[in-house]
Amino acid sequence: MSAKPRPLLSWHLRPTARAALAWCGAIAYPFVLFFAARGTPFDSPGLPFVSAAAVTVLPLGLLRRRPLPALALMLLGTYVTATTTPFWQVVYLLVLANDLAAGYIVATRPRRIAVTAAVTTLGVQVAFAARLGTGTDGFARTVVVLVLALAAAWMTGHSVRERREHAAALRSQTAAQAVAAERLRIARELHDMIAHSIGVIAIQAGVGRRVIDTQPDEARNALATIEDTSRETLAGLRRTLGALRRAEPGTGVEAAPREPAPGLADLDRLTASTKDAGVHADVRWLGERRPLPPDIDLAAFRIVQEGLTNVVRHADAPDCRVTIGYQDGELTIEVADDGRGGPASGTGYGITGMRERITLLRGQFTAGPRPEGGFRVAARLPLPEGVHIS
Repeated sequence: MSAKPRPLLSWHLRPTARAALAWCGAIAYPFVLFFAARGTPFDSPGLPFVSAAAVTVLPLGLLRRRPLPALALMLLGTYVTATTTPFWQVVYLLVLANDLAAGYIVATRPRRIAVTAAVTTLGVQVAFAARLGTGTDGFARTVVVLVLALAAAWMTGHSVRERREHAAALRSQTAAQAVAAERLRIARELHDMIAHSIGVIAIQAGVGRRVIDTQPDEARNALATIEDTSRETLAGLRRTLGALRRAEPGTGVEAAPREPAPGLADLDRLTASTKDAGVHADVRWLGERRPLPPDIDLAAFRIVQEGLTNVVRHADAPDCRVTIGYQDGELTIEVADDGRGGPASGTGYGITGMRERITLLRGQFTAGPRPEGGFRVAARLPLPEGVHIS
């Protein structure tokens, strides 16, 4: 059998080969540039200019890896060529290449390295301008032009760097906002889920404790309700926390299977658990029932769940009314009772969570005591275009 290729070894050698080629190109640059730009005063500058422009690609590989050594080799080539070539077009081209390299360093490297690159570039350019011997006035004008050109390169590189840092800050801020929004969503889910279940469990535990000696059947029913409610709560916790487990790859923790999120179709189960807690919920449906978008369906279920939880915990009423209205372009939800009032006259984490849900879905929410007595929670959720309910 023939030996199999070893691609892994080639991948390990490839970065080394690239680095070697980058160094070779940058080291060869001053020599190749010197010979490419040579000419006599009677020659046309076209060929030396094109040759010098083509040669400037040699140090680019090293400029990305080791910017200061690459810039030093470029400045060496520029000094030697500028002091020997008779073509000013070639000199301008080399000055432009040096300024672009300095601008790239300003845009991609720390300020200390950027300042070193700019000062070195300006020093070498002033040195070969003095060597050319253009006179005092000519030398002063040349230095001014060199300073202005390098300043333009610095400002351009600095602007690019600031835009990149600003974009990175925006991405970080967006990620932080997404994390905060997800934490708030999970907090709402956990509150809506656990508050209702714990309320039912507490009431059933109290009933079982009081009748365990005199009515064992009732105590047994209370324990069965506690067991069913606890299992449903655990299943909901697995659904909610499953997303968090999947968001941590490489932990070795297998994600819990995700079950469908609850919706208005689960109201019978919800009202059954409320009835076990001692409150009968009369559910009324207005309009023709149609499928809803998942986010609106979940929000409607959570609002009814939290409203029933408030009735069980705070109203001290034997029954309540739940009204779900399907209208054209709108879903209305109302939970009302004739008890003694809601949580702290309409405040609390549950009320805040419901209000946040409705606000995120661009709806309207009200919660407070009724004039005729009792407490009322009402919400109006606009439906997206394409979901029409007659």
